[in-house]
Amino acid sequence: MSSKKSVAQIVVDVLSQAGVKHCYGIVGDTLNQITSAIKKSDIEWVHVRHEEVGAFAAGAEAYLTDQITACAGSCGPGSLHFINGIYEAQRNKVPLILLASQLVTSQQGTDFPQEVDFEAVYKNCSVFCQQITDPTQARRITTAAVQAAINERGVAVLVIPYNISLAKVEDNNGHKIYHPKPVIRPSDEELAQISEILNKNSKVAIFAGHGVSEAHDELVALAQKLKSPVVHTSRAKDFVEYDNPYNVGMTGMFGMASGATAIKECDVLLMFGVDFAWSQFYPDNAIIIQVDIDATHLGHRHNVDIGVVGASKPTLAALLPLVDEKTDSQFLDKCRGLHTKAIDKLNKKAIPSKAVIHPQYLTELIDKHANDDAVLCADVGSAMVWACRHFSTNGKRRTVISLKHGTMANAMPQALGVQKAFPHRQVITLSGDGGISMLLGDLLTTVQENLPIKVIVLNNSSLNFVELEQKSEGLVDHYTDLKNPDFAKVASAMGLFAIRVESSDLLEAAVQSFLAHSGPALLDVKTSEYELVMPPEIHTSQVMGMALYSVRASLSGKMKDVVNLLMDNFVKK
Repeated sequence: MSSKKSVAQIVVDVLSQAGVKHCYGIVGDTLNQITSAIKKSDIEWVHVRHEEVGAFAAGAEAYLTDQITACAGSCGPGSLHFINGIYEAQRNKVPLILLASQLVTSQQGTDFPQEVDFEAVYKNCSVFCQQITDPTQARRITTAAVQAAINERGVAVLVIPYNISLAKVEDNNGHKIYHPKPVIRPSDEELAQISEILNKNSKVAIFAGHGVSEAHDELVALAQKLKSPVVHTSRAKDFVEYDNPYNVGMTGMFGMASGATAIKECDVLLMFGVDFAWSQFYPDNAIIIQVDIDATHLGHRHNVDIGVVGASKPTLAALLPLVDEKTDSQFLDKCRGLHTKAIDKLNKKAIPSKAVIHPQYLTELIDKHANDDAVLCADVGSAMVWACRHFSTNGKRRTVISLKHGTMANAMPQALGVQKAFPHRQVITLSGDGGISMLLGDLLTTVQENLPIKVIVLNNSSLNFVELEQKSEGLVDHYTDLKNPDFAKVASAMGLFAIRVESSDLLEAAVQSFLAHSGPALLDVKTSEYELVMPPEIHTSQVMGMALYSVRASLSGKMKDVVNLLMDNFVKK
């Protein structure tokens, strides 16, 4: 049975049928028909203060729920503001649809005020990007956009001119949304080839990426049979770290020596769902076997000897019976020992100091007092390092970090989306002072939308990670200092519960009080300005860079900073 509906109603109907629960954005002129249709639907509008925040929030919701989510904006600058959060969602391969409302079709191509060619802007960060030009095609095109977002794992951008959104057409509701779940694994011949190599070699290391998200038990079972250390990327932390006696931590710049050693010294590296970008952390002489759901990832970062297509869970299940159980655990025991030492070394900075508040100690307190199913969102920079190293997972906790796009100011906006999706879970951010100040206005969204997120500010008065990069290159740090307000007072003025802490002996009680508050809250913590992020391996170039920094800093009158850095990171150890 058909009936006449506006294009705006049809678009919203399709989103509702696809399972969209929330749409994030800011209302405005060309979007009015869409928001009016949303008001009459079962989709909830989430009013943010900056569209970039809306895209971050929607992307985080999609990331943790694996359900399509939406954001929507007005013409010109409105829908343009989503761009950074859209890149984040696309790189995370999450299903998201952006409704970019547009000028009426008669004004397009005339350099009319606020005109932006959204198709040109968004085509490189989406799996689908198309304007509806014919009202009769609204349901077909919207359905195609949703199908692409869900099944190609990415962002779909639907451009809707205002006059098109107004138009009414016959709608027979004939197009359906499909959610196929194929089982994909390598062929029997490929699995036999892989198992033969694994059975012939004793020092096998497993490198697990985000692609093992549904395969924890199978991964641990394979490690047990092979007596293999399991190294993981930072994005795989939530799925690999817990209940895994074979876990030896991360590799990479903020990994640990045990993870780096396992990969560098193995005879065979077996990779599952890994697209780790830094080639210098791959082994030089090992046989490398890569399993990935995306064929374009095979050999993408480093040469591999065998590359096969498969999802981790069915591939592991099919491979397990073909693998002989090993008895020699020397390689595993060595890596486990290194892992224990690495954890002990990291925990030294998690001990309270009378002089300063170490961010590691703060993160350990969060880990200690957070709920068992808490979600921790961390800003890019040193905050993401402390989150990855000091916040433990247990199979229920989750971490959300901009690890592929690497953008500032991600944590608080992403926490908004996580809290909207999971209203009864504890959602915490570890926010840098540079990150929180970049999108500070959306602290107001926590109050307006009654989202009880817990925002922790690492207030070290600097763009700390950038400063460290400059120093490691032998440069005197420039333009990284931040003249910050009292963030607790700012948050309090916005309506949040807020505490400021400058002394380590007051910190634990403050963390407990802050986490126990029922509404949105902010904890402003004055942390050490001279904290270093120590890599798993310190190379000569880094040592020379820090030495050169010391010389240049002393010549430029920054000798006090050099002394404080050395005292805080080396002498006191």
